[in-house]
Amino acid sequence: MIRLALIGCGSHSRGNHATPLSRYAHEHPDDVDLVAACDLDIKRAEGFCQRFGFKKAYDDMDKMLDNEQIDGCIAVMPIENTSEVAIKLLSRKMPCVIEKPMGVSIDQVRHLADVTKTTGTPHMVSVNRRFNPYINKAIEWARGKGPISFVRGAMVRNRRREPVFIWGTAIHSVDAFRFIGGDVEDFDWRMFDGKGLSARWYEITLNFASGCIGHLDILPTGGVHEESYELFGEGFRAIVHTEGSKPSSLQCWYEGQCELDIVSPESEPYDVMIGPYNEVIEFVKALREKTPLKPSVEDVLPSLEICSEIATTLGVL
Repeated sequence: MIRLALIGCGSHSRGNHATPLSRYAHEHPDDVDLVAACDLDIKRAEGFCQRFGFKKAYDDMDKMLDNEQIDGCIAVMPIENTSEVAIKLLSRKMPCVIEKPMGVSIDQVRHLADVTKTTGTPHMVSVNRRFNPYINKAIEWARGKGPISFVRGAMVRNRRREPVFIWGTAIHSVDAFRFIGGDVEDFDWRMFDGKGLSARWYEITLNFASGCIGHLDILPTGGVHEESYELFGEGFRAIVHTEGSKPSSLQCWYEGQCELDIVSPESEPYDVMIGPYNEVIEFVKALREKTPLKPSVEDVLPSLEICSEIATTLGVL
């Protein structure tokens, strides 16, 4: 039995962590025990216990860790608190899931990466596109046809005007591109904020060590919530719509013929459709089998370095 605790009971935690944890515990009652939920607001922690099945509510993380026997902890903090809480968990040798972007600056994230090496504590970063079933199926299918030569994608959102969008949210798509294309040798980017736009939009070109090229559009005020990834190679194309106004879907074309055409059923839960549930599965499996957790802070750091260079150049980070 893997005993899990959750730190942070806000809205993001509710949809992307507590929901899949509860689903997994319900479907695998002999595998997981949700022992505690912790939040500075004890009422919110108690609400998580009632709604998602955690056994005990706490408003003090250290007290929870001292009082409970815990095998793994999921920490979902505001960005300004993420690194501090992660370092506490790592220093206590507590295997943990750390939310992105892991800190308020690239220096803070680099320090966190150093702490992970010093402590050697198993951990993983919650970048759920790496666990998205449609993206993973597209990669598997495409690599079965040959090398991926070009990746195209777009992250489109509605009324997301916060200056640090490129750091706090676009990291998901940048990291997804690295997950698809591999190590990045160099990149270029262009920002445009004219013609009546209320926020900065971005074009990012990534040159991968494999020879693949990626083109990513980040449009925070594009009027709709959508995200897509296209994988191209000689004779083939796979296109994934991951979330938003359209159902998640995957189409795979080879030599003019559609080989796969998958659309998420209306009954498919959101956390299953976009990746958080698979993230829970991998976390529990690694803890049970004592295999390495991934992706690590060091794995995700290059994605944040790209976002940091853009944000720092623009003076928003």
